[in-house]
Amino acid sequence: MKQPRVLLADDHRLVREAFAQILEPACEVVGAVADGRALLAAAAELRPDIVVLDIAMPLLNGLDAARQLRRAMPDVKLIFLTVSENSDVAAAAFQAGAAGYLLKNSAASELVQAVREVAQGRSYVTPLATQGLVANFLRPAGSGKKTGQLSPRQREVLQLLAEGHTMKDVARILKITPRTVAFHKYSIMEQLGVKSSAELVQFAIKQHVVSV
Repeated sequence: MKQPRVLLADDHRLVREAFAQILEPACEVVGAVADGRALLAAAAELRPDIVVLDIAMPLLNGLDAARQLRRAMPDVKLIFLTVSENSDVAAAAFQAGAAGYLLKNSAASELVQAVREVAQGRSYVTPLATQGLVANFLRPAGSGKKTGQLSPRQREVLQLLAEGHTMKDVARILKITPRTVAFHKYSIMEQLGVKSSAELVQFAIKQHVVSV
């Protein structure tokens, strides 16, 4: 069986290099990028079989990048590799289309196995997260405010604003007008019932749109 073509996405250079070294005997690592927007561009160009990505990435987080990737490239397999042991985050990863989910502290021993399983059409979840993930899916859905209420564009605007970008910066990154950014910002605030930019940032952190 030919080696799977793997694209890595993590905002820490040393992590990207370490994962490439772990994978290269078993896979063809076709590229490595540092943020979600670079991931979308690289995936379109390189056409990997598998993307190994973090959740907490700048400009576009891993969950929203995954949703966009799955729409553009339905056959690509996604493996999330993250520090988060939060079962809500793991559940969100699978809802975004993940085929695998690992914690970074288990990556050295599990990453190659996860890639092999996913390449053969199976799923892989680290045993460290399995119990919490099952409990999450069995738990009734809550009634709290979620980013699922927002459109993909609104989530993009929310993340960039929460990361501290100005409206002009957001407009340049998303290739829209500052007026459109302002419209999205105030629509988001109205939908979520928040009254200040500080509350908007707090919401983004709580919902894992950005990390602290």
